[in-house]
Amino acid sequence: MKPNKHKATHSAEKEFGGALGATCIPVFLPLTVLYLLSVCRSPAASVLQWPPPLPPAAQLWDPLAAVLVVGWITLQSFLYLLPIGKVSEGLVLRDGSKLKYPINGFHALSITAVLLIVCLWLGMPLGYLFELILPLAVCAIGVSYLLSMYLYIRSFWAPQHALSLGGNTGNPLYDFFMGRELNPRIGDFDLKYFCELRPGLIGWVVINLGMLMKEVELRGSPSLAMQLVNGFQLLYVTDALWNEEAVLTTMDIVHDGFGFMLAFGDLAWVPFTYGLQAMFLVVHPQSLSTLGAAGIILLNDLETIATATGKRLLVSGWWGFVRHPNYLGDLLMALAWSLPCGMSHILPYFYVIYFTILLIHREARDEKHCRAKYGLAWDTYCRRVPYRILPYIY
Repeated sequence: MKPNKHKATHSAEKEFGGALGATCIPVFLPLTVLYLLSVCRSPAASVLQWPPPLPPAAQLWDPLAAVLVVGWITLQSFLYLLPIGKVSEGLVLRDGSKLKYPINGFHALSITAVLLIVCLWLGMPLGYLFELILPLAVCAIGVSYLLSMYLYIRSFWAPQHALSLGGNTGNPLYDFFMGRELNPRIGDFDLKYFCELRPGLIGWVVINLGMLMKEVELRGSPSLAMQLVNGFQLLYVTDALWNEEAVLTTMDIVHDGFGFMLAFGDLAWVPFTYGLQAMFLVVHPQSLSTLGAAGIILLNDLETIATATGKRLLVSGWWGFVRHPNYLGDLLMALAWSLPCGMSHILPYFYVIYFTILLIHREARDEKHCRAKYGLAWDTYCRRVPYRILPYIY
């Protein structure tokens, strides 16, 4: 079968800084991950210290890390293929078809939890993940690059209707970054859907558990702060996988192609930056009072507000106060994850800062899609609900 050498037919507005951003981001974001991990393990934990605490090259590679990363992705792929759970259909594609997706992410998390309990019972040193964190990150970054190159090359065999509207511009660097193909599959195995919630998200809580076990090795028992961080983030991941079907209507699945942006984000950025708080606590223990813990728990204990998927625009309750109360809830929850680390360092608050920028950018993308979809009705809605995320501020 010959590759489909069709020219780009979509002139969508370029995002993330266009070709310049698509050239710089794949270089600087992986370096950012390694830098943050290095700073987190340093005694000062200062993101502004100079010279920065860069590790020697020998600490960036370990064959065991490569085995663990490949083995982890293989395990999660096997669990994805298990004939358990229900099968749901995605939204209608441009050619009128619907793809089917296995909804068994919570089963994968549960089986993984049982395997981890067995590993602990056998005495496997999960705390060693702390020593391996940099080589693991290097291997995950390498996998994301290799996967992205495979996705870009295979996209030239995809039919025109299977391409993403935003990643088919004709600029190789930009299309590599955004992803040319919308739903790349190997048989029934959907690569984007698998990466979205499986290896990185479940890997995040496994790394957190490794940090907790490292603290047990160092201090005899996990601190209250470490328990809160692990508990909050495990609850978040469990909720995401329990409601896995909801991801089928998200922007990542419906609009974005599968390229470096999502591959790196899913496989490297999520597990190695979202869990910085747990890693920070290993090197920089924090004492937390019962009253302080109770306040943080109350901040994290928010009612989940589902996104409306119908054609009517909600103007009641929180949805009549701000356009994205779910984003506001995400930010408050992210703040609760960082507060157990104290207020003496900004590093544990990296996730809050990053997530604020991410959600503001995503809200702007939502705005464009909604304006195109609802037309004048969206203008009326914006006048009725003027605040986007934060009441009276933004």
